[in-house]
Amino acid sequence: MFSRIDCRTKLAAWRQPRAILWATVGVVALGFLIALEIAARRYGGVPGPMVTQVREVIFAPKPGPLYAGMALMMVALTWRERFIAAGAAIGIDIVFVLVRWAVDAKTPDGHFFGNGALWVMLGCAVIAVTRRTGRERVLLLKAVGLGLLLVAGRKTGDTWLLITAKTRPEVLDPYLATADHALGNPSWLAGRILEATGPIGTHLLDLVYAQLAVAAVVVALYQLRNVAAERRFPSHHLVRTFLVIGLLGPAIYMVFPVVGPIFAYGPGTSGTGGVQWAVANLWPHTPPPITAPHPVPYDGITPRNCMPSLHTAWAVAIFIHSRKGPRVLRHAGTFWLIATLGATLGFGYHYGVDLVAGVVFALTIEAALRSQERGWDRAGIQLVAYGVTVFGALLVCYRYLPMEMATHPWVFGPLLLLALTSVIYGYVRTTRLWVPKAAPVRQPEPQLELV
Repeated sequence: MFSRIDCRTKLAAWRQPRAILWATVGVVALGFLIALEIAARRYGGVPGPMVTQVREVIFAPKPGPLYAGMALMMVALTWRERFIAAGAAIGIDIVFVLVRWAVDAKTPDGHFFGNGALWVMLGCAVIAVTRRTGRERVLLLKAVGLGLLLVAGRKTGDTWLLITAKTRPEVLDPYLATADHALGNPSWLAGRILEATGPIGTHLLDLVYAQLAVAAVVVALYQLRNVAAERRFPSHHLVRTFLVIGLLGPAIYMVFPVVGPIFAYGPGTSGTGGVQWAVANLWPHTPPPITAPHPVPYDGITPRNCMPSLHTAWAVAIFIHSRKGPRVLRHAGTFWLIATLGATLGFGYHYGVDLVAGVVFALTIEAALRSQERGWDRAGIQLVAYGVTVFGALLVCYRYLPMEMATHPWVFGPLLLLALTSVIYGYVRTTRLWVPKAAPVRQPEPQLELV
């Protein structure tokens, strides 16, 4: 009798909207990963994200994402458990390195360690299932899932980039280069400025650009610093925004494939496209002429990952989530945003119009996630709908009105900046309304005293 009641209780719990939502998300995510696995095998002849992750249990992995994921997982552990987990990861890695050295196994450059972090995360998942119960089990599983999601997100992104290069033989760079005249060709200007700064400026911006994920982990660790004490995760944090940006952005790559100024109008970089594929070798000294744009063929290696600029979107997310931190974190978030914008333009990876679209993209996703977290209201729906509309309008203008934008820069340039400013203003204004206001302290009423 009691077993039947328990079964009915569990069935009723699964019928709750939240349980149904997460079950649906899980099924969709699994189907998505299987589809990526098939696409990676079909178009590139390489394993997809799922097989690559399984292989890294034994074979030499790329260490950065794994240790960053383990760091996120450890927010749910006590300090004693953190020291044990870190020591175990380092010890396992030492064993793997010694075994590979003993058998003279060849490993890719920089892929020396990282297995230990993955083993520790998987071990914590086993401990959560076998040794924890109730809320403690859920908390630890959420922490492990957060760490593995960060790693899976990186591998999923790599597969997406491969698919964009293999399935989009033509790129639309001439359209963006033409539309960029409305903003004064900022990539060409930033490229010349960076060239004039010499190796110091180049190395600094290259470090900022390459270590964007490290900055994100630092901000995320600050936001999640109280998880171990409160035994719960905050309802919204940077990792959620980061993952959603990385999930949705590549879909736009497929719709609007672009390789970037240094590839389409410059010498390219080592191992990817170059002058033989470029429209002309103009970047960064000679802005492209204003001519009717058309799609151009490009190689099957260089990712079509410019529109929108996800580096810009991620840097905007870091900036937003660092606003509630201490002064040093706020200053670091501001520096990272400015330096990332300079790097994306100065290295010739993006056009100016990419950055405008990237900011609108990031703010719209952040507004949607915050609205979902606090409950959808009229202001949230209007803000998200407006952001989607502006982003769609930008893509349409870049694709179908580039000549008008180039020949009338004093009209379309201010309009682009006005559209961007309106989304920023709408986001700031709406989110300020969502901040709970502290109730005023009631002053004690004067009491009559007997004389």
